[in-house]
Amino acid sequence: MTQYATEFLRSHTWSARKAVLLTLGPCSAVAGFAWALFQPWRLTLLHPHGQGFWWLVVEPPLLVILAGVLFHVLVARPLVDDLEDLR
Repeated sequence: MTQYATEFLRSHTWSARKAVLLTLGPCSAVAGFAWALFQPWRLTLLHPHGQGFWWLVVEPPLLVILAGVLFHVLVARPLVDDLEDLR
């Protein structure tokens, strides 16, 4: 029984590299959300007077949130999967 528990724990341990990779994206998205929350005047979606479509969509806090999500989905997860395959 102890042997199975030890093998289970070894197969499910996280290295620091994996933990950093998996937390970079969500931390960036949270930072973008905090930026939008603490500086709402930067979001022209809240006051779109005379603004065009691209001015409303391409806003720095929204881009930071999008970059964090895309990094997590498109970069971090495949890298962690590759790291696990190397074991």
